[in-house]
Amino acid sequence: MNTENLSVIQAIGLILAPGVMISACGLLLLGINNKFTSVLNRIRTLTEEKRKILLNGSVRDFLPAENQRIESISRQVAGLLSRARMIRDSVACYLCAVGLFVATSLMIGVDYFIPLLELRYLILGMFLGGMVVVFVGVIFGVLDTMKGYNIVKFEVQVDE
Repeated sequence: MNTENLSVIQAIGLILAPGVMISACGLLLLGINNKFTSVLNRIRTLTEEKRKILLNGSVRDFLPAENQRIESISRQVAGLLSRARMIRDSVACYLCAVGLFVATSLMIGVDYFIPLLELRYLILGMFLGGMVVVFVGVIFGVLDTMKGYNIVKFEVQVDE
């Protein structure tokens, strides 16, 4: 009975290991979704500003400052769309990783009742696959951060 309880406790511990990664992915998703919302709102704000300038310019000729602002907005929106794609890819990676970690937990539970050597290789592969996908998501996050800095740097330089 005691060894049976120990193996149940070990199985629960093994099942919870991917659960920790699910929680970690949840935190990463929370942060990246906030960033995604911010980037999308910035795109909407800039396109609305550009639309207003273009409507005012349809009545009269554009001022040089308005032409410069339209060009600046166009470049910023292009950069922000690139950032939005990177963030989207990061979110997709984190969600895929969550799926792999959930599948890993389920397979560990199955392995407890039907121990097969081949199943253990699949479990390890799914867990490591989830970790790789999280890493790829982090890379997209880093690329987005670098891109965001370049966009802000450009905006500051244009206004100087």
